[in-house]
Amino acid sequence: MAALGMATLFADQATANSSSQDQSKTPLAPKATHFPAKVKRVIHLFMNGGPSHVDTFDYKPELNKRHGQKLPNPNLRTERPTGAAFGSPYKFKQYGESGIHVSDIFKHTAEHVDDMAIINSMHANVPNHEPSLMLMNCGAARFLVRPSLGSWVTYGLGTENQNLPGFIALCPDGYPITETQNWQSAFLPGIYQGTHINTRHNSIEKLIENIRNSKISLNEQRSQLDALNELNQMHLEASGADPALEARIQSFELAFRMQQDAAEAFDVSREPKHVLERYGSGVNARQILIARRLVERGVRFVQVWQGQGQPWDHHDDIEDGHRRLAGQVDKAIAALLTDLKQSGLLDETLVIWGGEFGRTPVVELPKKGSNQGKINGRDHNHWGFTTWMAGGGIKGGTVHGSTDEFGFQAIEDKVHVHDLHATILHLLGFDHTKLTYRHAGRDHRLTDVHGNVVSGILA
Repeated sequence: MAALGMATLFADQATANSSSQDQSKTPLAPKATHFPAKVKRVIHLFMNGGPSHVDTFDYKPELNKRHGQKLPNPNLRTERPTGAAFGSPYKFKQYGESGIHVSDIFKHTAEHVDDMAIINSMHANVPNHEPSLMLMNCGAARFLVRPSLGSWVTYGLGTENQNLPGFIALCPDGYPITETQNWQSAFLPGIYQGTHINTRHNSIEKLIENIRNSKISLNEQRSQLDALNELNQMHLEASGADPALEARIQSFELAFRMQQDAAEAFDVSREPKHVLERYGSGVNARQILIARRLVERGVRFVQVWQGQGQPWDHHDDIEDGHRRLAGQVDKAIAALLTDLKQSGLLDETLVIWGGEFGRTPVVELPKKGSNQGKINGRDHNHWGFTTWMAGGGIKGGTVHGSTDEFGFQAIEDKVHVHDLHATILHLLGFDHTKLTYRHAGRDHRLTDVHGNVVSGILA
C-alpha cells in the first residue's frame, strides 16, 4: 500500500463500498466546465528530446536545394555553433485529400492527416531541454514549482473513473531530464499529481507494485481500510486541515479500488492478435495501446513519453536516429487514431503530438562534449517547430502557420506554448484566464499572464 501511495494515486475517497463518503466532497468527481467542451479527455504523445520539424511534418524543398550551402540569412542563435544548410535525408509525400506533405518516417501516421491540424509555427523561449520541458509541461520556462498541464486538467474536470488515477504518465526506462516535475501537481492538491507508470514492464505486478494482496481477501482489506480511515479522520479532525494527510488517506482508498480495475486496464494481452499486430511490437507501441485502453475507461489525461534512454536529441546521426525512433511509434500512432475514430472516441478525445522544441535546418558543428564531431546532426531550435493535434473540435487537414523557407524561425501565425495550452483548455471547455488556483497571495493559472486560443485550428 505504501508503494501505491505515489503522488498521482491520490484520488478521491468515494467508493461504492463506503457509502458514508460524501460524493459532493470528492475532489476527482466530474466537474462542470465554463462552456460546452469539445473533448472530454487527452492523450499527449510526448517526443522527448526535440524531434526535427523539417524531417517530419514541415516540408522545406528549398532547404534541400541549398544543402551544404551557406544560407542567405544569418543563422539564429542556438545552443551550439551551426554551419551550412542540412537538407532532410528523408523523402516527403503528399497524403490525404488535404495533400499535406509528411516525411516517410511517419508514413503510417500520415494516413490520418485529414484528421490532424499541424501547427508549423510553434515557438518557445530558449534552446535548452530543461526550461523547454518545463514550459511545455508546466507553462513556466523558469524552474518554478508549477502544476503540469495534466494536473490542471484533472483539477478543472475531475475524472470519469474513480477506480483509476485521473492523470497517468506512461514513461519507460527512467525519468526525463527534469524528472517528476513534468507531471507534478505543485501547489495544487496532491490528488491531481500524475501517476508515473514504467511501461518497460509487461506484468501488472511490476507495472504497479503491490497491486494485489496475496494474503487477505478484498472484504478483509475493506474492513481494515474502514478502520484505518476512521482513525485517520479522527487524527485529521484533531490536527486540523492537512493537505498531505488528506492526500495520503485518499491514496489508500484508490490503491484498494485499483486492484479491481488497473489489472484489466493495463493488460494488453486481452487485445485480439490482429490489434496487437497493428500497433506493432516494443515498449512504445505497447504504451500507446495502453493509453487507448485507459481513455476508454475514463482516465482524463494520459501522457505517453518516448525517448528517455534514447531521446530525439540527435546532435549526430540524425538520419538513423530519427528513423529508428519514428519506427517505434509510427504504426502505433496510426492504429490509435484508427481505433479512436472507429469507436467514436476521437470525437471526444484530443490527441497531441510533439516535443519541447524542434531542431535547426543547418548542421551542428563539432563541439567538445556536445557531439561526436560527425557533422550529421542538428542542434536544438526553439525559434520554430511543429506540434499536431487531432480529435474533437479540431479542423482536420489543416496546416497552421509556417516557418521561413528553410525552417529556422516561425514567421506566420506564430503559436507560443502558452497559446497551445490556452487552446487545449478551450477544447476542454475552459477559459484559460479563469481556470485558476489561489496560492501565495495570487490566482495562478497554467498560462500565467499570457496565451491566446489558436482559432485557426478549431472546427
